[in-house]
Amino acid sequence: MTDFAATKDMFHLPEGMIYLDGNSLGPLPKATAARVARAVTDEWGEKVITGWNRAGWMAQPTDYGDRIGRLIGAEAGHVVLGDTLSIKVYQALAAAIDLVPDRRVILTDSGNFPSDIYMAEGLIKSLGRGHELRVVAPEDVANHINDDLAVLMLTQVDYRTGRLHDMAALTEKAHAAGAVTVWDLAHTAGAMAVDLQGCRADFAVGCTYKYLDAGPGAPAFIYVAPRHIDNCQPALSGWLGHEAPFAFDLDYRPGTGIERMRVGTPPVLQLAALDAALDIWDRVDMDALRAASITLTEQFIAGVEATCPMLALASPRDPQARGSQVSFAFEQGYAAMQACIARNVVGDFRAPDIMRFGFCPLFIDAGDVDKAVAVLADIMQNNLWDDPVYKQVSRVT
Repeated sequence: MTDFAATKDMFHLPEGMIYLDGNSLGPLPKATAARVARAVTDEWGEKVITGWNRAGWMAQPTDYGDRIGRLIGAEAGHVVLGDTLSIKVYQALAAAIDLVPDRRVILTDSGNFPSDIYMAEGLIKSLGRGHELRVVAPEDVANHINDDLAVLMLTQVDYRTGRLHDMAALTEKAHAAGAVTVWDLAHTAGAMAVDLQGCRADFAVGCTYKYLDAGPGAPAFIYVAPRHIDNCQPALSGWLGHEAPFAFDLDYRPGTGIERMRVGTPPVLQLAALDAALDIWDRVDMDALRAASITLTEQFIAGVEATCPMLALASPRDPQARGSQVSFAFEQGYAAMQACIARNVVGDFRAPDIMRFGFCPLFIDAGDVDKAVAVLADIMQNNLWDDPVYKQVSRVT
């Protein structure tokens, strides 16, 4: 059983802050600064370019990929880190399309993160092969899985509401229709247990700066199922995905296994930050994490609904149908969230009216939830949000 009191002590949390935005950017692990400093001074500083070999920099994308793989139920050797999530979405979708060459429909839902949709649209346009991106309501996805489907591309947890797709059921239905799946785990990895292998997922992608606490700009990851990896042709044939990058051949030959999904140079300093965060995650039981998350979110919902009747629950009421976040709708949600942040209860806002609160048991406990509810109740009951200062929209919401 994971000791969440011990993990909470491993994070730097600003004095007096209740941080309910780890689903957008995880807080700083206390060990990160020293780990990154070591990478800067002892590795980069003392080893300079020999650090690629002597400090193991070149192997880190797959070594750390395996550590993430444990959290998402992936087979060893089938997760690699690097680049951004949008790049990994592009890679996964392009490879998935090529596995079903005689079909043209890509299915997603309107709750998907817009960047995933943008990447799909851009890929379709550049391919020029007549593919269609079909966007339906989240609850209608299953009804649109049919024999013309090439790829089902979904974010498992809706970034606005926390609505949770049934990965196993939808993947099974897609496979029965002859399609392949691409799952975005941006709001799942580190929030709950995932079983990519058990669900027979084809491709998955995700980021490390949210629940996995690797810091702003931390690299993304991609998973390719073992049955596909040897037939997976990288659309982005980067130098480090080459079979022999230091042979400097002018012709591209894809690397062995998951190595072929590498593109650019590993972000060594960000990977050092991820290493420090994974030292915490290595000790976490994902089933215990999920149970604690449900307890905290249920406590928060009960507290808010008892004290803030003007807020409407936008997340599924059934805890098994949502991720590790709770969203409430309020017409003046942006101003209300700014008022919360001013009182050191930090969540975030998603247009048009969603106040979003993330719950990570690694650093949030029941006492934090009670304090957050009390602050939110005071703001809402006394209309403290109705102040011009809270209505000035910042670039990042």
